[in-house]
Amino acid sequence: MGKRRRVEERSGRRRPAAVGGMIAVVVGGAGLGVYALYGGAAADDGSAAAANGRQVPRVRADVPSAAEAKALAARFLTAWQKGDAARAAAVTDDSAAAAALLTGYAKDAHITDVTLTPGTAAGVRVPFSVKATVKYKNVGKPLAYDSALTVVRNPKNGKAQVDWHASVVHPDLQDGDRLVTGEAGTPPVKAVDRDGGELTAAKYPSLGTVLDGLREKYGKKAGGKAGVELQVVRGKASKAKKASAKTLLELSKGTPGTVRTTLSPKLQAAAESQVAKTARSSVVVLRPSTGEILAVANASPGFNTAFNGSLAPGSTMKVVTSSLLIDKGLASADKTHPCPKTFTYGGWKFHNDDDFEIKGGSFKASFARSCNTAFISQAPELSDDSLTRQAQQVFGLSMNNWAIGVPSFDGSVPVQSKAQMAASLIGQGGVRMNPLNMASVAATVKAGSFHQPYLVAPSVDGRTLASASRTLSASTLAQLRELMNYTAAAGTAAEAMSGLGPDYGAKTGSAEVDNQDKPNGWFTAYRGDLAAAGVVQAGGHGGDTAGPIVASLLRTGG
Repeated sequence: MGKRRRVEERSGRRRPAAVGGMIAVVVGGAGLGVYALYGGAAADDGSAAAANGRQVPRVRADVPSAAEAKALAARFLTAWQKGDAARAAAVTDDSAAAAALLTGYAKDAHITDVTLTPGTAAGVRVPFSVKATVKYKNVGKPLAYDSALTVVRNPKNGKAQVDWHASVVHPDLQDGDRLVTGEAGTPPVKAVDRDGGELTAAKYPSLGTVLDGLREKYGKKAGGKAGVELQVVRGKASKAKKASAKTLLELSKGTPGTVRTTLSPKLQAAAESQVAKTARSSVVVLRPSTGEILAVANASPGFNTAFNGSLAPGSTMKVVTSSLLIDKGLASADKTHPCPKTFTYGGWKFHNDDDFEIKGGSFKASFARSCNTAFISQAPELSDDSLTRQAQQVFGLSMNNWAIGVPSFDGSVPVQSKAQMAASLIGQGGVRMNPLNMASVAATVKAGSFHQPYLVAPSVDGRTLASASRTLSASTLAQLRELMNYTAAAGTAAEAMSGLGPDYGAKTGSAEVDNQDKPNGWFTAYRGDLAAAGVVQAGGHGGDTAGPIVASLLRTGG
């Protein structure tokens, strides 16, 4: 690839993003679904194509006008409101999927008396409000929510159509999901924190998906009784993303069972407060000695990036890579280690930020400043599966066997070769993590061994926690702690970690993402018996963005 691999750390330059698409000319006053017909005596003027002596009308390819969008939205919403699923589906670009979901809206979800009111259109996007009633047997309750649709041009026939997605019907639906009202198969749960206080999405907005997951996992085991509910039933695609079923409306209350979690009310409240200040931020706090999850929070609560995200972790991955290099005798904290401006491997030329170099410096200095080439330069000495085995055997990652109590992703460190293998050493390539995974990495360094994170104690349901097959040698562990401690005291993490020492360690990271102006900012650290990690997507340098969030929670204590 020709792209320069420049990952760390402080760069104020904006990188170009590839923008797809085309500039289209809107034909004013065009009627809904009308072809633009062009005449002319000659076919070579570009206005029409000739076939068998006939002029063939050119299919419209312009963006639908606001007038078209408004008119088409009115047709769609009118048909839906009348319960004519077939007619509403006919003006979408996926009539089969639309008809199935709109039919189920009345038949399976038992939603009646539907009133759909369009709002003010913004170009091709038309918002609308929904007011209806959900009736099941002798129980009925009002339902109200907002949604939106987008109008697009069909490239085959030029017609304006509704761009169909399940979220048009309800914003909590993903494609393949459906709505169902009935006696819930899973009883509700009352989730409580480690001190017995009730956890609710109203009090802790980030916990909405977590509470859904707890109900799905423990509802039938916690001793509750199901009620009647309107629910989102997940399809295959949603289940593959580990999305849990979701209750939209409770018609009659069930009796909840109680599930105790490991969450700290003080740290959870602090985490919620921190992510609320920074868009697209996520954070997790653990107790290294046990693996207990003390807090989890996301600025965007619709998806639990903290537990289920799959993002390149950038230079925070150098914690794992450093343990590998030290284990293999390819690096030592206080010994001289190469940090050239660039290093070429597998056909890629890897760079340090601003092409800096460290002449005659130690590996500790390279780690603290996050020198990419200090790690890439060791790629020729490693086998394709070296990093994968280190991540699995020592840090418990990429085994797909964590059982924390709710759906989670336990990282991916695939076996790669050549340039991709080299990139994985600095947390790019195919490596994917989330804050839960990287908090666990810091916790493993602090504790000296891997403890699988968990939100619900395994004694509740007798599940077995994942384990690592080996621990780091005393020498490697001591050096790894030295690297992270030095980075927290005098490296790229020093500003965020100021005043938290001396029993601390940290690593910053920035991960480039294609077509994104700024990299994702990462930060992982420990202090005492707390470990935490955070990410700010498109935030830039990790020390400046995720660092203050993580450091604040370590300062809060728990």
